[in-house]
Amino acid sequence: MADELQNHLDKGMYGTPSVNPDEQRKFLGTFRERVYIRMTIQQMKQDSNKKILENHLSDYPDASVLINGNASESVQSNYIQIAMKAKLKFTVVDSDLKGVDDSGLLVVANKAVNEDTIDIAEKFNSENTQSPQSTSEKKGFWHKLFHNN
Repeated sequence: MADELQNHLDKGMYGTPSVNPDEQRKFLGTFRERVYIRMTIQQMKQDSNKKILENHLSDYPDASVLINGNASESVQSNYIQIAMKAKLKFTVVDSDLKGVDDSGLLVVANKAVNEDTIDIAEKFNSENTQSPQSTSEKKGFWHKLFHNN
């Protein structure tokens, strides 16, 4: 009985305890394990990342989009339009994250998905750089010397 009373008093004075509050702050109120794609505020300003997100957002039909409320309104409206076009739910999260390297946009699930790579540049840039390499085979000096093609 005394433990229940102490717990009730603690909740009243300090609020409900949360699990990993620093992680939740960094990921706009959710956990890292629920994130499919993460963009920083700086990455949101780049048109190439915007196009990548437009192309791949349909890969996550059950996801929702979290947008940092500290990003500029023009940037926010661009990504809100992209989310609406993909028919995904979106939320503008009021956050204390204001740095350019802080989370600006997250594509998240309702449950843990445990994606290894969530940064948009790392996740989708590898497919863009691999395709030109596979089409052009680099030929060595000896091959060029002895094969005239």
